[in-house]
Amino acid sequence: MDLKKPLWQWIWLIGLAFIWGSSFILIKKGLNSYSPEQVAAYRMFFASILLLPIALKNLKKVNKRNFIYLLEVAFIGNAIPSYLFAMGQTHISSSLAGILNSITPIATLIIGLLLFKTKTGLLNIIGLMMGLLGSVGLILNSSSDVDGSLMYSLLVVVAGVMYAFNLNTIKYKLNDIGGLALTSIAFLITLPVSVIYLLYTGFGATHDLELANWSLFYIFLLATFSSAIAVVGFNILVKHTSAIFASSVTYIIPIFAIMWGLLDGETVLLAQIVWLTIIVFGISLVNKESKK
Repeated sequence: MDLKKPLWQWIWLIGLAFIWGSSFILIKKGLNSYSPEQVAAYRMFFASILLLPIALKNLKKVNKRNFIYLLEVAFIGNAIPSYLFAMGQTHISSSLAGILNSITPIATLIIGLLLFKTKTGLLNIIGLMMGLLGSVGLILNSSSDVDGSLMYSLLVVVAGVMYAFNLNTIKYKLNDIGGLALTSIAFLITLPVSVIYLLYTGFGATHDLELANWSLFYIFLLATFSSAIAVVGFNILVKHTSAIFASSVTYIIPIFAIMWGLLDGETVLLAQIVWLTIIVFGISLVNKESKK
């Protein structure tokens, strides 16, 4: 698998989109028995334990120069967004959460231009704007029911902006650390926080044991694939392409988020398919300019 070739970049991107597009339904299932704080804490805990041997092996790569950036990846890029997504999904559907996450690429471009002096071309901007247009169209045509205030949708948007800041940090400040080492160390940093929280609040669920076991299983899947495997894969993709192209994964995520929503009884409109087509076309423009 040569990530210097556009075909493999696309395959990698779609694979990540499938994993992350499935994370919203897994969060929803986890919330059946656990609070948003518990879902986030368990997610960080499981991912940290899974990657612990790799983290310990790579601790020598941590130094005074990069430690502050590793803290940012750990909390701004992982822990806090995990909580924000879980809290947001207490009042919005899993498919809508996936749709709102599409704010990340345009936020990536803006943060990169303002803080990291990113150079970008006209096709980059056009493609990102098309993707944003498609994302807004999806939101306006969403049939997902919102039983809470706008605040819960904004929590997901804030999480997306945090992801955008994080991936710029990875690209421009931590490019000398491999994707696997970077991810494992970041989760190791969050391990004490998740353990202390679970010990303080209790590991118990809010419902019967059988339902709680299933919820915990879904959170374990969420941690294994979305927080461990996919984050490693994403960090690798950022290093081999561009921050903007890698962040475009959030344009494809809604496709899989809506698919899982359909299987779980949610409704999707024909107009949403049209907006998704616009999104995919926008990604192709981003990729062309990135290759150039």
